Amino acid sequence: MKKIILSISVLSLLFTGCNKTQDPFEISKQHVGLLTDSTLVKNLKTVFLNDSINEVINDNGFLGIGKSIEVFDNSGKKLLILNPEYKPDTTAVVKSVQIIDPRFKTEKDITTQSTFKDISSNYKISRIDNLINSVVVTVNEINASFTIDKQELPANIRFDMDLDIEAMHIPENAKIKYFFINW
Repeated sequence: MKKIILSISVLSLLFTGCNKTQDPFEISKQHVGLLTDSTLVKNLKTVFLNDSINEVINDNGFLGIGKSIEVFDNSGKKLLILNPEYKPDTTAVVKSVQIIDPRFKTEKDITTQSTFKDISSNYKISRIDNLINSVVVTVNEINASFTIDKQELPANIRFDMDLDIEAMHIPENAKIKYFFINW
């Protein structure tokens, strides 16, 4: 009798655990809200059923023409910018997602309104790249790249392109300009 009750208890726990609904604003290594790393571009309208999708053609001169897809909520607020891989057929998937709306957050509560301290306290920094106007902090654990404007850095290191910027060079209160999830 005890085995039957135990078995029923375990099964009921399994069934209730499987009914977890996906948070439409949660970010992890394999998904951003309801969008996954294997979502086909042709299926975006079903993923963002209540949102508006707008394709933007970008002519980057010598880099060629690319396509971005902007996602807006039903009130017109921009949520995400999606960058699909280029494929001439219908199997193209989204390769990177730029997070715009601060409601999107990682499992450790990192949003577009977070600071460098929030990132470094919650994740292992994999790499820091020194660009012309910004630094890019990469976190492989969640496939994320966080961009911080160089205006947030001390004046003595803003203009040195040869400097290998390390975490200690970035002030804790430096704000995230934007961030990407890359697949």
